[in-house]
Parts: sequence; structure tokens; C-alpha cells
Amino acid sequence: MSDTDPIPSSAAERADLRADCANCFGLCCVALTLTASADFAIDKDAGAPCPNLQDDFRCGIHTRLRPEGFSGCTVYDCFGAGQKVSRLTYEGQDWRRRPDTARQMFQVFPVMRQLHELLWYLTEALSLPAAAPLHPELRASLESTERLTLSPAGHLAALDVSAHREQIAALLLRAGQLARAAGHPRKKRDHRGADLIGARLRGADLRGADLRGAFLIAADLRGADLRLADVIGADFRDAELSGADLTDALFLTQAQVNAARGDTATRLPRALTRPSHWPDGRRGETA
Repeated sequence: MSDTDPIPSSAAERADLRADCANCFGLCCVALTLTASADFAIDKDAGAPCPNLQDDFRCGIHTRLRPEGFSGCTVYDCFGAGQKVSRLTYEGQDWRRRPDTARQMFQVFPVMRQLHELLWYLTEALSLPAAAPLHPELRASLESTERLTLSPAGHLAALDVSAHREQIAALLLRAGQLARAAGHPRKKRDHRGADLIGARLRGADLRGADLRGAFLIAADLRGADLRLADVIGADFRDAELSGADLTDALFLTQAQVNAARGDTATRLPRALTRPSHWPDGRRGETA
């Protein structure tokens, strides 16, 4: 991608950053640790297959995850890392047929997941006209991150992904600041990293607000205006977003949306989809 290439579209350019479970070896069901809680019905060590994982790497209770106590599985998003590791890094050789690769594969998966999450953010930043002064740097970071995702398994397993994230985080912060200033130049209260657990923010005007890393667990955001709010890393678990407007919220991910509670009146960016477990206002039932 050169400096003269068109700005990526928010949806089409992120097609490869969406989970494709049919082309994955069930890596999130094996590589990750589960802790018995409101999100997971069982304890499971990293590297141990979930008992619901079938021989074909599909979930045996996929349509019943929430009632069976696995709501955390419906929230998780690998940003397409699962199929990348399964089909590209390991060339279709799964951990069952090649148990000698299992340990390394389970180490590589979370690294790839972080790299793909960065690709999601960088692609979005490149779609922000106000961030045009940073586009050359953003493109360079996108390309370097893409190259890392194509690295051999051994290199990925040993990668200091935290250092790479730190470099890109500063760039994304600047891109978000430019977008917020262009859309809402008047000064906004800084909620970065704020403890807003259970906060009453119904109908709040949060346009252009800095909500990076904010704790919005179970916050009441019904009807709130979150357009151009920077929500990278914000915790939306059980936040009530019914009727809220997140049309162009900055750096919002599907995982954040999945963790929240919304309805048919909740407005989302075009790159994201309404979770199937959100209530269908027309029927008063879940979709």
C-alpha cells in the first residue's frame, strides 16, 4: 500500500479480520484458559480442549452457549487470527494430527490475535479523513504488522508483541485525537481509564469524548450519543446501549459490542453487526 492508495473502507478492508470458525482448528476452545464464572461454566487450563469441542473443531453447543453458561464464548472475537494460524502459519496441519505442533500453535494463536486486533485499529485509523497527516505512518505500521503475521511460527511464538503494541498505541492515540478534534472541536471531559462502572449516563452527550480504557461495566448508556468517542480498550460488559448512537465511535470492536446489551434501536458502525443475542424490539425476544 502506497501513500497514494485510496483510504480503506471500514468494512471491505477488514473482511480478513473477522473470525471464520469453519476454517479454524478450534484454537480459542483449546489455547485459552477458562475460569468458572458468570461467563464460563467450567474451569479449563490453557492447552486443554473444551469438552464441548467436537472432532470437526466445531462447538457442540454453539446454538446454546448462553443458556449453557458460556456467554463469554459469544463475546470473544479473534479478529480472524484463528484461520490465519490454522490455514497459513501451520498450512492446514491441525494439532490433533500433528500433536508435536500443539504447544507452539497454542502459543502463536494469542500473539496472532493481538496482531490482528492492531490491524483492525490501523485499518480504521486509515479510514479517518482527519487523520490524513498520519496516514504515511499508519500505512507503514499496517504493513509492518501484516509482515509480522506472515512470520514463521517460531518467530511469532518468540515475538515481543507488547512492545509492538506500545509503538502503535501512541500512533492510534494521535489519530483518535485528530478525528475527535475535527468532529467536535469544543473541549470534552476526559474519561480515559475512568471508573464508570454502573454509571448513570442515560442520554448523555459523549460525542468526541475520550473513553479509552474506561470501565463502563453495567453502565446505563441508553440513548447516549457516542459518535466520535474514542472507545479503544473500553470495557462495555453488560453496559446498556439500547437506543445509543455509536455510528462512528472510534476503534469500537465486535467483541465490545457483543459484551454489551443493546437493541434494534442501537446504532452501530457499518463494519460491525448487531449480536444475535440482543433483544429484537419488534418481538420482545432475542434474535
